[in-house]
Amino acid sequence: MAPASTRPTSRDVAQAAGVSQAAVSLVLGDKWRGRVSATTAERVREAARDLGYRPNLAARNLRLGRTRTVLLVVPVLTTEFFAGVYTGAARVAAEHGFGVVLYPSPEGIGPARDPFASAQAALDGVIASSMAADALTAIRGDQLPLVMLDSDPEGSLGAATVNLDIADGIRQVADHLLTLGHRHFLHLAADVPSWTFEVRARELAARVGEFEGTSVRTTRAPISIEGALAAAEAALAAPGSRVTALVCDDDKLAAGAYKAARRLGLRIPDDLSITGLDDLALATAIDPELTTVRLDAELFGEHGMRALLAVLDGRVPEDGDIPVELVVRGSTAPPGAA
Repeated sequence: MAPASTRPTSRDVAQAAGVSQAAVSLVLGDKWRGRVSATTAERVREAARDLGYRPNLAARNLRLGRTRTVLLVVPVLTTEFFAGVYTGAARVAAEHGFGVVLYPSPEGIGPARDPFASAQAALDGVIASSMAADALTAIRGDQLPLVMLDSDPEGSLGAATVNLDIADGIRQVADHLLTLGHRHFLHLAADVPSWTFEVRARELAARVGEFEGTSVRTTRAPISIEGALAAAEAALAAPGSRVTALVCDDDKLAAGAYKAARRLGLRIPDDLSITGLDDLALATAIDPELTTVRLDAELFGEHGMRALLAVLDGRVPEDGDIPVELVVRGSTAPPGAA
């Protein structure tokens, strides 16, 4: 063991693990596959942990010409979902000696002021939500190695895209409600011009349209409880409405729909079934608890960061959308269940 007063070096790790300093560099730089064995790699990591070794990132950055800093561009900092995305991205970044800086692009306010004199000089790459894509132009982030989240793979600005399987989530919602016997749907859609919300609308219409005697009406609302309340109340109170199921683009919209239903004297789920999408803490705080699609935000962030690391290393990121899961709770039942 190195003396407590001395910072352990890669040489100390190499001696403790019985390997060369080059092997230590490969393992701790996550470039060991195909060069050293998995057993040796684990022995090096264990020695580094035991010694409390931390790489000298400043020296490494000078050597590699990297800042080891990435930017995560999100539409808001206050939502539970994007907090989870940041947590997952930061966890993977830390494992590889990177830091993550958050850059908000609040809807209705515009992108935050560019925090960098030169983003290209200060950053190695960018991970951006498609909901905040306009901010990329402001910081010229689209000229850096870029991974897009929730973005159309066919028209993405990025070197890679990482998506949750939202289309499958909406199909699961539609199939659940159709199986219960619902035929007349109201889609409470997020009033946000983003590919991920276009997918929701398209898949719901396509799935419900496979059955005869069905209908889907759409009303749009800003992603807020107040906005959803106003939009849902107006749509449900419209003359001739036969809606028995309300499909919401996210859980916050669903919470507003609950308030609208109760204002109109509709019981959930006896008179109206309601579904959400996200599975935020809100979903189990409302009564009855909300049937919704669980999106693993932290896993989403992890995949985004791993994809960017692959791009930076000249590797091809993993392919395939991240699976999602319908969580059935008390807000859905057959129409006229009472």
